[in-house]
Amino acid sequence: MIITIKYPCKYRLSFAQNYVFSSDKCFNSKTNREIKQVYNNGSIGFNICGKFYSLKKLKPYLEKIPTKEKLPF
Repeated sequence: MIITIKYPCKYRLSFAQNYVFSSDKCFNSKTNREIKQVYNNGSIGFNICGKFYSLKKLKPYLEKIPTKEKLPF
């Protein structure tokens, strides 16, 4: 039995573009896994590339996922 759930992702991180965000969840698009929200030293955030980033620090790095991207060739 296989169950699939689709989450429309609208945003990604500018410094790590394989991390995408839906309305309330974070996913790694390379491994197709959900990144859990972590509580660390009184702040809430995510572990991205092995380093903790609070939600306040991640907000300036969010960018909308473009519908069309320029290809190098």
